[in-house]
Amino acid sequence: MDIHQILLKYWGYKNFRPLQEDIINATLAEKDTLALLPTGGGKSICFQIPAMAKEGICIVVSPLIALMKDQVQNLVSRNIKAVAIYAGMTRREIDITLDNCIYGNIKFLYISPERIETEIFKERYKKMNVNLIAVDEAHCISQWGYDFRPAYLNITNLRKEKPDVTFIALTATATPEVVIDIQKQLKFKNENALQKSFERKNLAYAVLPEDDKKNRILKILKSVPGTSVVYVRSRKKTKEIALFLQKNGIASDFYHAGLNNEERTIKQNNWINNTTQVIVSTNAFGMGIDKPDVRSVIHIDLPDSLEAYFQEAGRAGRDEKKAYAILLFEEADRIDLEKRIVSSFPEIDTIKQVYQSLANFFQVPIGSALNESYSLNILEFSEQYNLEIYTVYNCLKFLEKEGYLTLSESNHNASRIKIEISKDDLYEFQVKNNKFDIFLKTILRSYTGLFENYAKIDEFEIAKRLKSNKDQVVKGLQYLNNLEIISYLEQTNQPQLTYLTERLNVKDISISAKHYHERKEIAVKKMESVIYFATAKHKCRSEILLNYFGEKDVYRCGVCDVCMERNKLELSDVEFSSVSDQVKKIVQKEKLPITQLINKIEGVRDDKTIKVIQWLIENDKLVSNKENLLEWRK
Repeated sequence: MDIHQILLKYWGYKNFRPLQEDIINATLAEKDTLALLPTGGGKSICFQIPAMAKEGICIVVSPLIALMKDQVQNLVSRNIKAVAIYAGMTRREIDITLDNCIYGNIKFLYISPERIETEIFKERYKKMNVNLIAVDEAHCISQWGYDFRPAYLNITNLRKEKPDVTFIALTATATPEVVIDIQKQLKFKNENALQKSFERKNLAYAVLPEDDKKNRILKILKSVPGTSVVYVRSRKKTKEIALFLQKNGIASDFYHAGLNNEERTIKQNNWINNTTQVIVSTNAFGMGIDKPDVRSVIHIDLPDSLEAYFQEAGRAGRDEKKAYAILLFEEADRIDLEKRIVSSFPEIDTIKQVYQSLANFFQVPIGSALNESYSLNILEFSEQYNLEIYTVYNCLKFLEKEGYLTLSESNHNASRIKIEISKDDLYEFQVKNNKFDIFLKTILRSYTGLFENYAKIDEFEIAKRLKSNKDQVVKGLQYLNNLEIISYLEQTNQPQLTYLTERLNVKDISISAKHYHERKEIAVKKMESVIYFATAKHKCRSEILLNYFGEKDVYRCGVCDVCMERNKLELSDVEFSSVSDQVKKIVQKEKLPITQLINKIEGVRDDKTIKVIQWLIENDKLVSNKENLLEWRK
């Protein structure tokens, strides 16, 4: 089938977005390709369509369980066969899933980078007819990226077994050095990065100085109708601000990673369907949720990096209509961010102590637990070992970066069952155990494929059909599980911690001081870029972001808060730049009083020159010394 026919048949679109077709054609021409598209730019279609156009299966390496599940669900809803392997699945479930990837007609296998190093995957991978390898969130492979994951470095091992398979890497956020590094780390045969400009012409960025953030949010939401996301750093704040907005007549709700699956789904759907106008959330919200008509994204805390900010802010205005990305800032936020960056690098001894405490908590002996997953209640663990939650979290992230373990996001795994005996044996059991006959018939009528695969079930739904209650259903399933009639895996809602190496003696835990300090330097540089973005008063916000991502020949947007102030001067960009450039060159050579400076400017009327100089003074680019002479602030 032609790529346009595939697009129409499965996605219902007649045309591709800009650059999508170029990326797809490069991939089909078997060129390793790095696709750089901003958030909402339609990255997934760039690997899904070429995979659909060829025989075989596409392996998608993805770092987030929630993202994997969303994409699998999206494909399945389009009658495309897709599966995922993630933390919390049993070995048997993984076994069956991988078998289906070899012998079934599965088109997409989503897998985390950690799982591709397991023996069970390596052996099955050899037998798969792989047509494409897609690396999602590809910035994770670079130590210069904002979310480096060492396990991503293992992805190139997939080339050894199948050297002819084409790679496509995708990201929405990469600086120039990260773009080069991604291609180098993935061993591209030739450099081939296809990039759409990160400019969002319909999106107005604004940084607003504000002490009373709650009331400012209220004002913004009343003046910008439509749906909105308000990003905050703590779970406590999500609820607090959502309640404040509700009391003031705004239909709002809160969202964070600690909610169970049912709560998340209800809250997401209410917002997607416009029943809820505003979601107040931690950064757990947004991945995989494609809502085009978000009119504003408001941040009340400084993000850790401009990559994270650009991705979150970019969830506004995907329909290409006017939208706003607003950062509320006060000087205390700078101090908070600096403290946060420092505390995200715990002492090396503390990191080792947390590793040892985990082994005690899970009762894991030395030499065991390779690739095994455990549900981790971080609050319970922190209290038991008298540790700060934030310290524990950052120690776990460091152990993850060193390749010892991985911590998945808080993840809801639905209950699953599989029938472990033959149809004849099950019938015989029903005849002999009449009280389970209706129970089993109801399950068999409700779910298909139970003799071959694990199926997700809903105990509430089964209880409703039996006119019973959930507890009774769970007891019945547990009883059948104990008799080995079925395998029953109950739902979980905890983060999953997976050991990537066998559990080591803490003396053998090696954390490179060089890597530690390099990563700290990278984090500090990213923090400084965020602070510059938040405090700059002389440069267009969009220009700052685009320059950060390596775009040089860009013009001011004309709609951000800085540009709006500049627009009041009623000067053309050429006039403003001419005066500003001349002023900078002059006062860097000699400090002058304002009257002499005005006389030295050429090519622009004095009244316009005065306006530019006043603007530069008001925005702290020109400052007066004790002698009232003007100098340029670096």
